[in-house]
Order: sequence, then C-alpha cells, then structure tokens
Amino acid sequence: MVANENALALISKTEMRIDVLFFGILKDVAGKSADSLVLPEGATLGDVSQHYATRIPKLRDLLPASAMSLNQEYAGPEMKLNENDEVAFLPPVSGGAAKAQIVREKIDSAAVGAAIRQPQDGATLMFDGIVRNNTRGRRTLYLEYESYEEMALSQMEALIQEALQKFAIRDASIVHRLGRLEIGQTSVLIVVASAHRGPAFDACRWLIDTLKRRVPIWKKEYFEDGAVWADGEPFPAEIAKAEGIPANPPASK
Repeated sequence: MVANENALALISKTEMRIDVLFFGILKDVAGKSADSLVLPEGATLGDVSQHYATRIPKLRDLLPASAMSLNQEYAGPEMKLNENDEVAFLPPVSGGAAKAQIVREKIDSAAVGAAIRQPQDGATLMFDGIVRNNTRGRRTLYLEYESYEEMALSQMEALIQEALQKFAIRDASIVHRLGRLEIGQTSVLIVVASAHRGPAFDACRWLIDTLKRRVPIWKKEYFEDGAVWADGEPFPAEIAKAEGIPANPPASK
C-alpha cells in the first residue's frame, strides 16, 4: 500500500494542470471557451499549441495568424508552464475614470471628452467608432463584441502610456464596449488632449490602428443570411504566433 501511494505521489509531481481559454472564432472552432489540460512538468506554450492543433484540425489552420498569452501577457511558444497557469488562444483582434475602460452600456462620448479636457489644452480630438449597416456589400443587422477583459484593459492602458511617450500630447482615454451593439451605436471611443492639433491627430490615428492589432477584442457580424467573426488585423511581428513557431526564428547555421 505504501509503495502504491509513493508511486501515485511521484506521478502527480511529474504532471501539472493548466487552464486554457479560447476567444472569438477560435472559441467557435474549438467548441468551447475554456478547457483544463494536464501536461508533463516542463511543458511549454508550444506543447499546448501542438496538443490542440493535433486534436482540432480546423483550429490548426487558424493558428498561424493567432497569438497566445500566458497569465494575461503575450508570450512565445518557448515559454515554460507551471501548475495553474492560464493560457489563452487569441485570434487577430478586431477591434478606461480609468484612462482605459471596457463597458457594456452606451458610451457617453460627450462625458468622456469633458472629463479629459483641461484649460491648457488647445485641441481635444475624438475618434468615435460607430457600427455601420453594411460590410463588403452585405447588410449588417448588429454586432457582438467579446474580449479577454483583464488582458484587454492592461493592453489599452499600456497603449495610452506608449502614446504619451511617442507624441506631444497631455492625456488620452480609450473606452470600448462589449456585448450586442445596434447600428449607429459607438463601439470604441478614443479621446486625445494636447496643446496643439498636430500631435493629437497623430496620436489618435496611432491609438486606433494599434488597438485593432494588439488588444484582444473581437467582433462577430450578424447578417440576414448568417453570422461571421470579423477578420482581424495581423498581430505585430514582435508577438509570437500560436502555431508554435517564434515570430522571428533564428537563422539556421
């Protein structure tokens, strides 16, 4: 009996359990939003990717354009895992007071603009992303947005800090809405305040373009004849892809 108990203890020490999350179209293909996976000690993110690519062929086809995160931070396939780690598969993103916010109610553009404005500002620039009634010639009925919320907020806050360093602006805010959005409603609002208009325009354009590539928020478009996940922007080169190959693999010797 003692020998059996020792054997079981030895096996348990050589394995670990992790939590796995799927978002956007990857959730649909996997047939679930979350999973629990037991791996051998010393396993990596690449091993997780290979596990699901082998068992879900349709998912494998999407991994070259997707990314992975480890405990809410983008990470490459070489990253080693530990017990109770949280791994997420992230499709290209489509895509607070707190400077960054994620909300489910109507976005009050005027209130967000008023909250950021200061007497020293000569310009307050606002990007108001609105749900339109068509996509590539098909009539859109409504949209649904979902997100890896904790990571999305962290990434949005990081974008604001990066914009403050890159551009001569005083402040910025980003608000993104989740859930069902009707035609004409605001999905994302970016407000930039600065002394001069030039930096405000530059920063606002950079923020929305980078948000759509980096922040894990996805939209599903509903039409009269069906629904599809919107094609996201490709991830930046520095973010490793989920297929298990580093974004910039070393040259062979």
